Amino acid sequence: MSTTTLAVLVPLLPFLGAVAGLLLGRSAPGFVRPLAILPTLGAAVLAVLVAVRQGGGETISAATELTPTGSVPIDLSLYIDGFAALVAVLVGVVATCVQLYSTAYLREDPRYPSYAALVSLFTSAMLLVVYSGDLMVLLVGWEVMGICSYFLVGHYWETEAARSASLKAFLVTKLGDVPFLIGLFALAADAGSFEIPKILGTVAAGGLDHPTLIALLLLAGVAGKSAQFPLHTWLPDAMAGPTPVSALIHAATMVAAGVYFIARLLPVFAASGATLVVMAVMAAVTMVGSGLAAIAQDDIKRVLAYSTIGQLGYMVGALAVGDRGAAVFHLLSHGAFKALLFLGAGVIIHAAGTNSLGVMSRMDGLAKRIPDAFWTMTIALLALAAVPPFAGFFSKEAVLVAAEHTATGHSEFVPSAAGWLVLVAGLLTALLTAAYATRLWLMAFRGRGVAAPDHGKEPLAMTGVLWLLAIPSIGFGLAAGPISDWFDGGELTPTLVTSVLGTGAAAIGAMLTYALWQRASAKAVLATAASTGAGTGAAAAGTETAVPAAVAVAAAESAAEAPEVAEVTHDHPAVPTGPAADPGKAFLGPLHRHAAVGFHLDAVYDRLFVRPVRAAASLVRFLDREVVDTYVRGAGTGTQLLGSLVRRAQTGNVQSYLSALLAGAVVLAIATAVLGNVNVGS
Repeated sequence: MSTTTLAVLVPLLPFLGAVAGLLLGRSAPGFVRPLAILPTLGAAVLAVLVAVRQGGGETISAATELTPTGSVPIDLSLYIDGFAALVAVLVGVVATCVQLYSTAYLREDPRYPSYAALVSLFTSAMLLVVYSGDLMVLLVGWEVMGICSYFLVGHYWETEAARSASLKAFLVTKLGDVPFLIGLFALAADAGSFEIPKILGTVAAGGLDHPTLIALLLLAGVAGKSAQFPLHTWLPDAMAGPTPVSALIHAATMVAAGVYFIARLLPVFAASGATLVVMAVMAAVTMVGSGLAAIAQDDIKRVLAYSTIGQLGYMVGALAVGDRGAAVFHLLSHGAFKALLFLGAGVIIHAAGTNSLGVMSRMDGLAKRIPDAFWTMTIALLALAAVPPFAGFFSKEAVLVAAEHTATGHSEFVPSAAGWLVLVAGLLTALLTAAYATRLWLMAFRGRGVAAPDHGKEPLAMTGVLWLLAIPSIGFGLAAGPISDWFDGGELTPTLVTSVLGTGAAAIGAMLTYALWQRASAKAVLATAASTGAGTGAAAAGTETAVPAAVAVAAAESAAEAPEVAEVTHDHPAVPTGPAADPGKAFLGPLHRHAAVGFHLDAVYDRLFVRPVRAAASLVRFLDREVVDTYVRGAGTGTQLLGSLVRRAQTGNVQSYLSALLAGAVVLAIATAVLGNVNVGS
């Protein structure tokens, strides 16, 4: 079988699985799980074969005209270089892991058949984006992912949080898609084609008439899809969906699509130095802002969501300094350990019965209850914090090396200011990343309080996937040398300077967080003891003001309560009230309350956009009902009045009709006589 045929089957198999799953979900439920797993697994295997055959060498390209469209044709085409081949493998592997994991995680969910079919369709759409050589076909996959995310984030549609989150994700990403679509048309108009090879050829020949405008329009769409400032606010709220969906969106689809798109068309963006500076500013603000926000979150999934935003900022920063190899390398590395983090978080949520890190910090022995999740999450957090020799260290260092290279003036087409922005923000984010990774680990696994519940071993479908993803989280960075051919042959090895700076920043962040956690733990113990003593004394005195520390605020106390927690059928222990040992409050100080709500960006958008739009809608509604409808009702009322007057003359009495006829004849005769006299006199 030819490589082209294999490549066509890669996105086609999950699509067929999605269609079959939707058709057979109710009539043949026994086929749902095989139809969810096998096509996605087959696509992953075929993607590996395509990557091996491509081998980082010559680009695989094939095209056939879809339909005559005039001057700018639309083709069904493949354009598979080394980057596309590797990203497709990532998508296939992560999607397969998510499907396997979901069979156990959502085993009691009555909507699992539609969920599994949508995940398959989501996967197919992303693979179409990865392999497509025509921007219009790529746009189809781009938009299908948006629709799938709407349904998957809103999976628990009975809850207000899920409904709001799905609608917010859809609207914010569509807000970016409007300029994105305009940019695609402008790019095709300048290049005379939607085909990526022809567009790149036009750029190389200097044939773009409006490079800055086109690049900025496309960048707006990327900011929405890849959750970059200022269109990133939808991603933390999207945690209202099932945890496996979060893993899929954050690791291999949706948010990765924007970064991949820029990497695919980097020469278009590099044709405008101003656009690269804008990208660098966007990446820097995104990295630092998301790192600060992550430290202040109580919901374990929101911590990981802000983490994703920051890591995507690293990728956009690498692209801003003109190194797509470093960007895609970090995309692949991040895809592995972020999928592991989210799936591991799902195990923790099921075991603890809550999303809240504050509640988990008042449970003792949670790590011993879920050892597989504990060890694999530890590996993933070390990779996230860029601790050598884990995967995140090598990929993050590749970004910092690229930024250093540009900052020192070694880039021919990227302003050095962009390099300095990315480098400084990247080092600061390395410190913040290590801080929130350490905080998450300490609060989840080193809690003190009541014993964590023991529900036995988690299903193999969940724990096996965790260990499978732990392998690339540990060793993928070491493979940078052997697979360099897939990255245009570029060097991805760290330098001594960036290694010392990056690792040093991470070490400072981790140690500072640990010291603050110890102090917070000591304060929490003293506060609990004081509360217990006060409660005992009050009870002995016979008062009604005693508040025993053993009174539970069970797992439902969490402000981050998610619908999926309600699906956990086992019982959970009472969790004592009291302050949580949270080092984030001391770490951020007065900034903590602002960071906890995302620096009030949602409130700003509400005042700048939502309220004016609603006010305008109210005005339009008033004009429509009170002005336009008044004229319409008036026309109808006038007709009714005229009809009622005419109706009164229709009595059915012949004598009345003859009398009226005679009276009319007399009036006409008199009028004729008068007019005749007037004419004679004149």
